[in-house]
Formats: sequence, C-alpha cells, structure tokens
Amino acid sequence: MDVNPPTTPAVTTDQVASAPPPGAESAGVDAERLGRLLGDTGLAWLVDRTRQRMAGGRPLTGTVTLSAPDETQRRAVERLLGRAPQAGVSLSVRLEKVDAILRRSGVSPGGLASAVVALTGPVTPHEQTRDREERAWEEAYAPLATLDSELAHWAERIRRDGLVRRLARTPEAAGPLVEAAVRALRELPVSPPTSRATFAARHLPGAHALDEGTPLATLVLSGLRSLTGFPDGAGAQWRREAWASAGLLKDDLSSTVLTLNLRGHPALDSMADAGEPVVLTLRSLARHTQCAAVPATGTVYVCENPGVLAAAADTFGSACPPMVCLQGQPSAAALTLLRDLSAQGAGFLYHGDFDWGGVRIATALGRCVPWQPWRFTAACYRAAVARMGESPKLTGRPAATAWDPALAVALAEGGVRVEEEAVLDDLLADLEPRSR
Repeated sequence: MDVNPPTTPAVTTDQVASAPPPGAESAGVDAERLGRLLGDTGLAWLVDRTRQRMAGGRPLTGTVTLSAPDETQRRAVERLLGRAPQAGVSLSVRLEKVDAILRRSGVSPGGLASAVVALTGPVTPHEQTRDREERAWEEAYAPLATLDSELAHWAERIRRDGLVRRLARTPEAAGPLVEAAVRALRELPVSPPTSRATFAARHLPGAHALDEGTPLATLVLSGLRSLTGFPDGAGAQWRREAWASAGLLKDDLSSTVLTLNLRGHPALDSMADAGEPVVLTLRSLARHTQCAAVPATGTVYVCENPGVLAAAADTFGSACPPMVCLQGQPSAAALTLLRDLSAQGAGFLYHGDFDWGGVRIATALGRCVPWQPWRFTAACYRAAVARMGESPKLTGRPAATAWDPALAVALAEGGVRVEEEAVLDDLLADLEPRSR
C-alpha cells in the first residue's frame, strides 16, 4: 500500500479537532490495515503521545518529537510517512500529516483520533480520571470520620499531609489500610499493656500486622502518638517507647522501671529492708495486681535520672522514702506501676532535668497520673542557674509547663539546662529522714 500519495489533501485544524471524541466508536476503521500502518512497535511512542493529547483535550495538531530514537523507531516513521531516511538526534512527526494519511488511505476515515481509539481502546479525559480517583480516595478515607474528637485533628492532618497516599499509593490499597488503622486506634490505649503481636492477632488480620516497617504500623503509630501526646523523635528505641505509651509492647520483659524502697510484695519487702534499688518488669507488674503498696506517708518521690535514685540509696539506704525513676520517657512498666499506686491513693512529687526534654517527660507523666512539682519550678530553676558556673546551652523546641507556666518563661530566658545531678544536694536534703 502506498502510504505516501503524491498529493496529500490539506487537513485543517478544524477537521482534526472535529474528530470523534475520546472514547467514541471508530466506525469505518480498517483494523487489519491500521495494525500494519500504525500498529508497528516503532510507532508506540507516537500513539502514546496522541492518546495523552486526546486525554488532555488538546487538538491533534503540530509536531511531536522523540529524543534519541532507535533504528526501529526511525524506520517505522519513514514507512508511515513515506519519506527518505533522515539523520539527527531526534525524530519529529507532524500530526496533521499522519491524520491526512489515515483519511486519504481509507484506513481510518475519522482520522488519527479514531485510529488511536481503534488501536488502544477508549480514551478517558484526564478530568474524568481525576474526578473518579478523588471519589475513590474519599471512599478510602471514610472510616476516619468515625474517630472521636481525640483523633479528629489527626485524621484531618493525615489527609492534608498525604501520609496515607504515600503509604498506600492507590485508593484501592488505601481503603483496607485506613479501615484497619481505625479499628486498631479505637482499641487504644491498652490497659494492662500487651505485646503488639498479641494485640494485632486480636484486632487485626494477623499477629504480624504491626511489624516494624509495614504501612499499617506507620499509620497506627502516627495515630497513637496523637492520642497519647508522645513527643517527636526517631530511632528504634523512640519507636518502642512511643508504642509503649499506648500500652503496646515489643514484649513484657523489655519494659522496666527502677524503684527504691517500695513494699507490698515479699521480693520488694526484702530489698526495701536492705535499702537496695529494684528493677521491676512489666511482666511482674501485670501478673501481680497491686504489686506495690502505698507507703505510710502516702507519698512517692519520682525522678527522671537513675543517678538520683542511686545516690539516695547510697546515702539513706532503707531509711529513704519510696522512689520511682523514669529513666527518660515513662515506660509502660513505669506507667503501670504509677497508675496502680495512684489508684490506691498515692501522691507523687516529681523532679526532672531543667530542659525542654525534661519538660516533655513531665508533661507525658501528667497525662497518665497527677503529680506535684518537687523543686521543679521557675524559682528553683533560677536559683540553680544562679549557683552554677558554666552551664550547657538549652537546645530543642520549647514546650509549655502547665504545672508552673513561669518555668517555661524562665527556661527561655535563662537559656541553659540544669541536669538533676547538678541539684542533687537539694534533692537529697528533701529525702533525708529527719527532714520529713
């Protein structure tokens, strides 16, 4: 067949633009001849470019260019247009020329648009595709609307920042992901704490549904942090602590809490008689209801750093009042112990590092149990700074101090951090038996 007739009738832009709309049937197309003429693999790029224009509602006019074509693509264009071989680093084709050939030859009386539809199927306009996809995303997000007010802001935020879209990629994958995350979050926080595997087996498709690195684990972790107020961070230890803030543990032995002179269980009584610190696991706390009893004074001193508790044990031994050390962000074991003591009527005096990290730890503790400051106020901070020489600079993002709003102001103005060990003498003076 001669695909390059000596006289090619001119085809106007109006003619090309009036071709059958995308998706219309290509009546009169000679499918067999069209396959030979335009179905060559070397012309796939040309057909694809044409489909893109049709989907975008653009007229099939002007030139399309292919950079760095191979020999197969060059020969296919030469056969289609009936032109002599050409050199160059690119390959250009005028769409009007192709449209005219298809009409003139009778292969596709409707021109290029009809030919592309016949070859590759109906073309859906981009606008329709976008609308359909957005409707699918809205359906995928629908379970988020069932969350209560505590998580409503989180649900809105992850829609804005695209977290679900990044994790799922498609609305088809997002629907089950969102539904599973909402089902998990409705059950949090867990009390008493349990392992992630046990929780996942009970509420999700399987025990490994919340394994590290899975899209579901990432989404649920984001939601539970909003639920518990766990601060930003990174790393494996931070993730374990974040999970634990909602009662989900890697296991019930790795979560521990350091104590001194608590009583109520034979093992604790024995160590309290000796004035020695005790490490309690979450396993022991979960298995023994009211493992520790409220002291006679009704008060438990809580500190952030183990150095304070160790110094108290060394200095006062069995005469030291009961203490609990958080060792950073409150672990599931620490929260379980303190909640149990609080339920029995215990009161807590808390001291931590005078820095933004220490403030966040104190705030996290306050969301779980009530406490009163133990030399953890603006006045105490200013007094400590006045006594110190060169001090480390205060870094990090500022945070509110609800128990003493003036403390946040003092920290920002002072600009230095004061670790608990720097005020150890003051803390020990409060713990000395005769001072109480």
